[in-house]
Amino acid sequence: MSQISQAARKEKPWSETASDYLLLTKPWIVALLLTTTLCGMLIAARGLPPLSLLFLTLLGGACAAGGANALNSFIDRDTDKIMGRTARRPLPSGKIAPRNALLFALTLCVLSMVILGFGVNWLAAMLSAVGIVYYAFVYTVLLKRLTPQNIVIGGGAGALPPLVGWAAATNDLNLLAWYLFAIIFLWTPPHTWALMLLVEKDYRKAAIPMLPAAWGQAEARRHIILYSILLVIVTLMPFLFRGLGWIYLVGAILLGAYFLTLAARLWFTRDASKFLARKLYHYSNAYLATLFILMVVDSILLRT
Repeated sequence: MSQISQAARKEKPWSETASDYLLLTKPWIVALLLTTTLCGMLIAARGLPPLSLLFLTLLGGACAAGGANALNSFIDRDTDKIMGRTARRPLPSGKIAPRNALLFALTLCVLSMVILGFGVNWLAAMLSAVGIVYYAFVYTVLLKRLTPQNIVIGGGAGALPPLVGWAAATNDLNLLAWYLFAIIFLWTPPHTWALMLLVEKDYRKAAIPMLPAAWGQAEARRHIILYSILLVIVTLMPFLFRGLGWIYLVGAILLGAYFLTLAARLWFTRDASKFLARKLYHYSNAYLATLFILMVVDSILLRT
């Protein structure tokens, strides 16, 4: 880093510096993970848990997710420089020094363990710690540059937050909690591959073997529809095993039918693949959020 860059970084106003550190945590991902954590708590409690417990769980979860994302940013800073969609992030653009980013990330991770362990329970803290290690090291360090199946295997990290929420509310895990995990685990590949179809050239440039870049777009589209079918099947399990009721089932069928429609169109309509990939990517976010909201509503109504 040049002396000019270092001087410019020192002269930045504190608000801009705070914004850079916030971006390092990837707040859009943190928000999604906190949503599934909250839903896990509400489903497990069949309603609203104590507000103090809710606050500490979400605070600890935010620190864990933000810390893991910051570690991911630290590890990927060299490849992020190469890719157009990531080159302006705080680390590759030189707005934050790597050493400072690492200290910030580790501080958030330790803080999350303290908050969850002493403020919630140690099962929630342990699950959160597993998520940090899984995402930052198993996925980012080991899998991401090794195999096109990186998203499939690494998807477990993003599927852990509802388990953290469930454990926070009950200090236990049951079959329905693991179905929440399985739904996100199977949702992650088609959601991510739809995005990868749009930015395939970036990953080729950085030599990262994401599925579309490594095996081609046709194979990626085939995998998307296969995992979409598995996902929709698993979303029916909470009803079949009497964890949730008819409101959830009807919603899951309708939401899943449209998900499969988009995935099938992406597979069969080759000429419009970019447009359909973007449509599936955006819908998949709304799909997961709506599905979990239906679970919350259904679980609360089952209690009454």
